Amino acid sequence: MIEIHAVTIDAADPYEIATWWGKATGLPLGEGDKPGDDEVMLRTKQDPFLLFIRVPEGKTVKNRIHLDVNGTEGRTRDQEVERLIGLGATVHDDRRQPDGTGWVTMLDPEGNEFCVCRSQAEREAQG
Repeated sequence: MIEIHAVTIDAADPYEIATWWGKATGLPLGEGDKPGDDEVMLRTKQDPFLLFIRVPEGKTVKNRIHLDVNGTEGRTRDQEVERLIGLGATVHDDRRQPDGTGWVTMLDPEGNEFCVCRSQAEREAQG
């Protein structure tokens, strides 16, 4: 058996994109991480953590793996979409349905896809 230790994300500027994800999630950067580093960690409460590493090539195709996120502390999917747009994310594909189901695929400032899903409270209220 194996366990997942880290989710690694390729980046042009690891510190910059890790800082953006830190603002999006409220998670802190790794101790001692600084601008210009080739690897920057975003610490989570437990493994796996997020690791952003510098790569020479830019993103050219759709990600084969992505993060699904949802609001906490009573925040809805729609509130989180608006907050993330304010931080610099863009909507890539809006899959929200009239009945309240669905998700929004967004792009972080480096173009990496992630999905904003309904919060646990929204799912429970929907039934």
